Amino acid sequence: MGISPLTSLISQEKSTAIIAVSITLIFIAELYRKKQEPFTNIAYTLLGIVYTVIPFAILTKIATITGTYNRGLIIGYFFLLWSSDSFAYVFGSWLGKNKLFERISPKKSWEGFIGAMLSAGTVAYFIHTLNPEISQLNWIVIALIIVATGTLGDLVESLLKRSLNVKDSGTILPGHGGMLDRFDGLLISVPFVWLYLQCFC
Repeated sequence: MGISPLTSLISQEKSTAIIAVSITLIFIAELYRKKQEPFTNIAYTLLGIVYTVIPFAILTKIATITGTYNRGLIIGYFFLLWSSDSFAYVFGSWLGKNKLFERISPKKSWEGFIGAMLSAGTVAYFIHTLNPEISQLNWIVIALIIVATGTLGDLVESLLKRSLNVKDSGTILPGHGGMLDRFDGLLISVPFVWLYLQCFC
């Protein structure tokens, strides 16, 4: 039995109300923490929510973009995201000469970026055979969006780490720069992918 538009609207209104109250509680809680610089504390907390929680919440929306839950869409997304990272590293190490954004990340190169574009586009071609609900062209466009915005996500995380004078975002994954390094591309790319799916799929 389908969900009526009215029921869906009420559900969305409840979700919005819960989010609004949750954000307000962050300000109220600061009254009882007795910490210095409450404005900075609130700003850091809200930044953490906007930067990490909201993108993961949007990620769950991608799985239902076709009207029913399809985990293959999430798997396909991660295949594209992580293949982009892997091939950018391979091509960058092999051919990298022209710096992409040297001020923030001296090791990233245009060659790595272009290699990631070509490789992710190829991976998208095969993903379509496993997830035909999304057309082959749309999968390829999604791959290009992920490469472009995922690279920017990596740069954003590098910017934040540099601003805080830290080398790694954590120690859970030694040698990987921390857990956040595995998902920094996701945090920026997911909203763009979701917007594209909403408009064109």
